[in-house]
Amino acid sequence: MSFLVILLVVWAEKFSSARQHIQQDDLWLAQLQRLQQSSLQHSPWLCLALLVLLPVLLLGLLLMLLEPLAYGWLALPLHLLVLIYSLGRGDLQAALGPFRDAWRRGDLQAAYRVAERDLALQPEEGLALLRQVQGHLLWQAYQSFFAVLFWYLLLGPLAALAYRLLALTAERAELSGLRERAGQLRHAFDWLPVRVLAFSFALVGNFVAVSRALLHELLNWDLSADQWMARAGRAAAELDTPVSGEHGVETLDRLWQLLIRAAVVWYAGYALWVLLV
Repeated sequence: MSFLVILLVVWAEKFSSARQHIQQDDLWLAQLQRLQQSSLQHSPWLCLALLVLLPVLLLGLLLMLLEPLAYGWLALPLHLLVLIYSLGRGDLQAALGPFRDAWRRGDLQAAYRVAERDLALQPEEGLALLRQVQGHLLWQAYQSFFAVLFWYLLLGPLAALAYRLLALTAERAELSGLRERAGQLRHAFDWLPVRVLAFSFALVGNFVAVSRALLHELLNWDLSADQWMARAGRAAAELDTPVSGEHGVETLDRLWQLLIRAAVVWYAGYALWVLLV
């Protein structure tokens, strides 16, 4: 059933606006705000349990009730809704559009402004900005899709939902204690899938370059997931020194194609696993 759910998610992503309607965080954000203003604000672990663990447990209970019915087919719509909800927010390609236009023109000032406005970056000066945006593209693609897909295929919808709620808490929480603890748990969630994706990059890109860049960091707990993605993606795509103009924009296209090829490897690998098992 998982493979069918993934196919339906891809269809919904490409041919419908279902994602925009399903990814409504208002109720969850309201609960986050209430907890941050309540007496529990000094108990970040308890807040995190109410924000992440409680919804996951409720989902698990609902799945337990549905899966014995109709050979489990009644649970399929719930799997689909949870997986779509757990994907990242926004349209990455659309958000990159103004930056691409500015960089293609060689207008570094405009590129600086749109990177700050549309990509929520703290832009670096000069051509280094392109390297920063390349890392942003890789990280957003990973956390929006690959991490969610990994945990869904490995542990099911409960893990996928937990990942997204942790990500939302780490990004939206105003209390430093709550944000830090959510970030710590998210780092643990990212440790394995980010390495699997880096290996996928090596398979569809420059294997030797990725090995040289990251093999010595394989067990490094302190290296963040976004740093892993930036190093692995740039090495696999064989990106050179950042340049302005059309050639600079082409590096973003090369990274996007790298991500697509890695996704195909994941789909094909899981399909083969389903057939063999």
